[in-house]
Amino acid sequence: MTESYVCIDLETTGLDPKRDKIIEIGVVKVERNKVVREWETYVNPNRKLEERIVELTGIQDEQLSKAPKIGEVLPALFEMLGNDVLLGHRIMFDYSFIKKAAVDHKLSFERSGIDTLKIARKYLTDLESRGLGYLCGYYGICHKAHRALEDARATVELYRKLTESFYEKELTEGGPDHLFRPRPLCYHVKRDTPITVSQKEQLYKLMDRHKLILDVDIAELTRSEASRQIDRLLAVYGR
Repeated sequence: MTESYVCIDLETTGLDPKRDKIIEIGVVKVERNKVVREWETYVNPNRKLEERIVELTGIQDEQLSKAPKIGEVLPALFEMLGNDVLLGHRIMFDYSFIKKAAVDHKLSFERSGIDTLKIARKYLTDLESRGLGYLCGYYGICHKAHRALEDARATVELYRKLTESFYEKELTEGGPDHLFRPRPLCYHVKRDTPITVSQKEQLYKLMDRHKLILDVDIAELTRSEASRQIDRLLAVYGR
């Protein structure tokens, strides 16, 4: 049984790691089944939050405007994670965002993980939902949803409950697909390159011509993000 691990949870601007950005990270480090350290941070996504994200998380643009960028956050995050097993509820979601950020900053991020969602889907089939909030209610776990550290804390407690209930059963029935055993996390993604000089010039010309103010720092855009901004402005305002 895995008794030492780090549980990670993210809040993001959306669901696509290739387009969306991390806005909050929460980490709980567990050694020998005891929480030994917690860590959290906001992350500046270099864009204005959509209203649905503000309503979901309660996080405001003002809280993110002075937060560090992801490149500044990664060293502290990786120090916190070490080489430990990752735990998460739908861990591939969180891993894919961190992997994308790492690749964009020319860093390696290869880990193994345990997914409490997969365990719940196998053994709690009669429940209406296997979402984290629903499972916390089912097990009586205190939980403030959609905040990174609170979700990470809740996932640690959920893992303990699932282990108490199903580990021995999985040990005898799980075979090579033992869901409590860490598995390599695989997510392939290409590095985004920085915005080009010609893209910067085109964006500034469009902004000047149409008297626009963008809710992003143009210098921080990637090439693909700049391309999408240009396409959007051309579609709405023309050349």
